Amino acid sequence: MKKPKNEDVSLDMTPMIDVVFQLIIFFVVTLKMSDDKDTTIKLADGKNGIVLTQEELPPSQLTIDVARSGRVSLSNVTLTDQMLAQKITERKNRYGAEFPCMIRADKYTRHKDIARVMNICAACGVWKLSFVAIQEHKAKK
Repeated sequence: MKKPKNEDVSLDMTPMIDVVFQLIIFFVVTLKMSDDKDTTIKLADGKNGIVLTQEELPPSQLTIDVARSGRVSLSNVTLTDQMLAQKITERKNRYGAEFPCMIRADKYTRHKDIARVMNICAACGVWKLSFVAIQEHKAKK
């Protein structure tokens, strides 16, 4: 049986709209909403150090934040000394003692707070420590 030529042809958009909403939900759920760094930390000037980008660091690297108040954190989660030692030991067991450990401290942090973190790393058998600083890119004149 043939259809008459005057009949309207329509396209059902409901499945396409469902797929678009599913994609939006997927991207919103998987989107990283917050930065893993302690935003209160003001880094010291590191104009004489080497410049490393995030792509140059191995995935095994561990960045420990030390705030001006002495707060120690990983991924912006406050840790006690015992919790930090446990995290470092877990990382050492997973990657060996040669993983890079970066200490990101506020420029006004007391030395005793940074030394405490360094001592915890040493007690866990991690000796490869680096300090994170900021380097301003100045325009050439």
